[in-house]
Amino acid sequence: MAIKRIETGTRLSQAVVHGDTVYLSGIVPDDYSLDAKGQTEQILRKIDRLLAAAGTDKTKMLMATIWLTDMRDFAEMNSVWDKWVPEGGAPARACVESRLAVPTIKVEIRVVAAI
Repeated sequence: MAIKRIETGTRLSQAVVHGDTVYLSGIVPDDYSLDAKGQTEQILRKIDRLLAAAGTDKTKMLMATIWLTDMRDFAEMNSVWDKWVPEGGAPARACVESRLAVPTIKVEIRVVAAI
């Protein structure tokens, strides 16, 4: 079965397609100075773009993992997430507090979706 890699660099691919499934890496914002809401908005736009490049969209999400550097940002992140997730199409999801690779990143999101 073929493997398709999308936006591949030395360290990681932003997305990998295998069979009928696409696996996104942990997606972070481009602008680390934004608050959790702004970072989440940027991340979700990037997820939309990567899913489209893989031939799918957010209506086919299977799973999401969300990392927050501070759980006090949970409601702010969810205010964006809840508007973005298609009605009736919420994936299985985990959200945890974690220290991230860059201290100014507040949110990181990984998605797995069907093609």
